[in-house]
Amino acid sequence: MIDIPGQELTAEDRELLCHPLVGGFILFTRNYRDPDQLKKLCDEVLSLPRQRLLMAVDHEGGRVQRFRVGFSRIPAMRSFGHLHGEDPARALADARAQGETIGRELSAYGIDLCFAPVLDIDHGLSRIIGDRAFSDRGEVIVELARAFRAGLNAQGMAATGKHFPGHGAVTADSHLELPVDRRKEADIRATELAPFKTLIDDGIESLMMAHVRYTTVDTQPASLSKRWIGEILRDELGFRGAIFCDDLSMGGAAVVGDMEARARLALDAGCDMLPVCNDRDATIKLIDALARDLTPDRAASLRLKKLYGRHAGAQA
Repeated sequence: MIDIPGQELTAEDRELLCHPLVGGFILFTRNYRDPDQLKKLCDEVLSLPRQRLLMAVDHEGGRVQRFRVGFSRIPAMRSFGHLHGEDPARALADARAQGETIGRELSAYGIDLCFAPVLDIDHGLSRIIGDRAFSDRGEVIVELARAFRAGLNAQGMAATGKHFPGHGAVTADSHLELPVDRRKEADIRATELAPFKTLIDDGIESLMMAHVRYTTVDTQPASLSKRWIGEILRDELGFRGAIFCDDLSMGGAAVVGDMEARARLALDAGCDMLPVCNDRDATIKLIDALARDLTPDRAASLRLKKLYGRHAGAQA
């Protein structure tokens, strides 16, 4: 899954987006000027002479909302957690309503994913998570995330729970460095996994992995870990949806080597799609390197196709 630098497609953008190893397109604030410009850009991406690309944007509310002018302002998910303590029914209704708003507004442009909801538990340690989390209580997160997902689904948009297996108990920012969680595996399972397990049982469509190393479970970050992805997420928890690595350009992934090394570890661990953002040179080198010996994975492609919104049914 790749990005573009501007608000219109260049010849190089079109060439990369048509490459058979590219299956997704992610939008950022820099790609947005106004609704008309965004519609033109998305329409052009969807009209490229290739199998339909999966289109996504980080648009979860609060600090993480890429499009603002011309779009509804989505509050931080923590606001629903606070409201839940006073009026649970209203909090659930509001969370669902915001999911519907996001789904309705983004799907109008053909966008399939908003990369939400956040299922991390806020332990008061991670500034990068903070009020992006619904709550510091797993059971409240489950209730609100279910309502939010129902809102997305009602508008034909799939949900992406993140960041498995939980990013809220570390202080480091995985955009800049690799956070390390040294808690016992039993403690991690008893706290962090509960929201993910419940949403998996509900049938959540996709998950995004965390660039966090859990030292008592594996030496690799969870995003690049066969143990976390293959053994725990797939085999033990029975997750059958699509798995996104977090952005491979982030500092949390850089500790394992260059972009090619990161990508090969992520693919080998079982990730279905690899976002590679904000580094065009690295993106080109990675595609060239993987094209020499890698073919698209049919099973992964089928899992990803299920994420297309109903607005894209005719093109999927």
